[in-house]
Amino acid sequence: MDGTEAAYPQQMNSDVMIYTTRWCPYCIRAKGLLTSKGVDYREIPVDGDRALREEMAGRAGKTSVPQIWIGEQHVGGCDELFALERAGRLDIMLGSSAASA
Repeated sequence: MDGTEAAYPQQMNSDVMIYTTRWCPYCIRAKGLLTSKGVDYREIPVDGDRALREEMAGRAGKTSVPQIWIGEQHVGGCDELFALERAGRLDIMLGSSAASA
């Protein structure tokens, strides 16, 4: 691990990536949901790093954080992540990502 990946017991083996900033409450909330599910995710902090933020904006088409991917699927931000959870689709996406990894 390179220090930007979160490790938790009983991890879901999915390919989850999340662009964040340190003090963003939505980033903290999204990471909390993933952590509560035991998801191993790669966090890319964009604080003060213009190149990383531009990379994120280019991939997501948005400049706000967090920006979340499950596998190759761009989920969006915190609101979209929680909407997937409420609809019962998040675990399915996480499982699909794990199966294709």
